[in-house]
Amino acid sequence: MADRVLRGSRLGAVSYETDRDHDLAPRRIARYRCDNGEEYDVPFADDAEIPGTWICKNGLEGTLVEGAAPEPKKVKPPRTHWDMLLERRSIEELEDLLKERLDLLKAKRRGA
Repeated sequence: MADRVLRGSRLGAVSYETDRDHDLAPRRIARYRCDNGEEYDVPFADDAEIPGTWICKNGLEGTLVEGAAPEPKKVKPPRTHWDMLLERRSIEELEDLLKERLDLLKAKRRGA
């Protein structure tokens, strides 16, 4: 009996609110141009940072027509394992460790 109560209500699928009395968030339109000459508009929130490039529906990348494109952010190069190792040990320490490990392996081979 309890499962019949919600039948047909489409719970969560339909919003019963109306948008008549609600103001939309302030927006501004950015215009982009592709290499093939096609221009298109993209709406952004008023306080959003507008990117210099945007992918068009046709798959091409468009550049911002009006206004200056923001400065690209500085990207740090990825740290490699070797970089992190050099932060902890010097080259001399690494050479000493290598020599110790090689001596240990040679001793094991002789004993086997």
